Amino acid sequence: MVGFCRDCLAEASETTARCRRCGSPRLVRHPGLDSFHIAHVDCDAFYAAVEKRDRPELRDVPVIIGGGRRGVVATACYIARTFGVRSAMPMFEARRLCPDAVVIPPEMAKYAKAGRTVRAMMLELTPLVEPLSIDEAFLDLTGTERLHGASPAVTLARFAARVERELGITVSVGLSDNKFLAKLASDLEKPRGFSVLAQADATRFLAEKPVTAIFGVGKATAATLAKAGYRIVADLQRADETALMRTFGMEGLRLSRLSRGIDMRAVTPDRPAKSISAETTLDADIADARALEKILWALCEKVSARLKTQNLAGRTVTLKLKRSDFKLRTRSHGLPDPTELAGTIFAVAREMLAHETDGTRFRLIGVGVGTLADGQEADPPDLLDPGAGRKAAAEHAVDRIREKFGKAAVVRGLTLDDEGRKAGPHPAGPLKGRRDRA
Repeated sequence: MVGFCRDCLAEASETTARCRRCGSPRLVRHPGLDSFHIAHVDCDAFYAAVEKRDRPELRDVPVIIGGGRRGVVATACYIARTFGVRSAMPMFEARRLCPDAVVIPPEMAKYAKAGRTVRAMMLELTPLVEPLSIDEAFLDLTGTERLHGASPAVTLARFAARVERELGITVSVGLSDNKFLAKLASDLEKPRGFSVLAQADATRFLAEKPVTAIFGVGKATAATLAKAGYRIVADLQRADETALMRTFGMEGLRLSRLSRGIDMRAVTPDRPAKSISAETTLDADIADARALEKILWALCEKVSARLKTQNLAGRTVTLKLKRSDFKLRTRSHGLPDPTELAGTIFAVAREMLAHETDGTRFRLIGVGVGTLADGQEADPPDLLDPGAGRKAAAEHAVDRIREKFGKAAVVRGLTLDDEGRKAGPHPAGPLKGRRDRA
């Protein structure tokens, strides 16, 4: 098959501009269409799309997912993007560019539910699904032709139509020989895109693009490459691979091969999460320890809830603080046993915070848990601290009540009276862990 219609799936010749059966212009064509098996699927403006699905009155208006004048844009719908609004843009700038936009605070639980449904649909196509985030993944459909009675390209077109029909959101698909090119292809025709990019075409396609088109090349790496004379991908293509390796080590080999569209990475399902975290940008700079602790407690509860949902526990707690001058501080501390409990995470993070609240004003605070382990290993009984078991049981009891009656059924206040502050060290013992500065 040279091509087909994405709407009715009828075969399309090389010359027709529209489908001869249904008249749709949404045709997919490539000489080797049936030979490609690696795909990248990305939901379009995901958070905003879910909100528009749930609130049809927002369909034709600009929508920004974010919050506060000092926060950043989490997602902007495509209407808002025509005004110049982009993800990670400061909210004050987004509001200036698009003053009529409807701004909606993110509701992660709702987005996660939609993302899980999309993921389940992907797994019906192939077990080789490698999630990259809540709304995107790589798929390897090698050997699925007999199962689905169609080529991977047609199977993916059916999948995209099903997501739109059943979930009310849209996806864009990139199809290629490998992961790198599939990811590039999925960005070519957003939203509702479906693009094919062959390795045979990669050198010409990539040549005039900036080196940042190669994944893993950010501003800092691009600046280093520019100093060495590599500004566009064609510069890397022309360079001798050995010379690149002498200058940049194994990174030079990676850049040389990706510049020509060569990517040998396999699609790896069930990529383990490295950490789970939550953070918030404050509406105003805060130096007061008590105020920061209250915010920190809420973040610890979020992290704990995500750990429990995914049946994970962590051995490392990390505190993240961004000063008013945008300089970042990170502090980490290891635990003797993995934990999933908000109380334990908070106790460790609070003590690290105490070392930083010296009058410095902060604009962002976050907390994360890393060195993840199976949830079955979480919070083992401590014979030296019988009270720890009671605290864990109490926290799990609160979780069960919230699960049954909603989060508002139990509001756990942050109790930090003098007695509580003098209760002694947290279960992890005195803080002697790593203190990093990022």
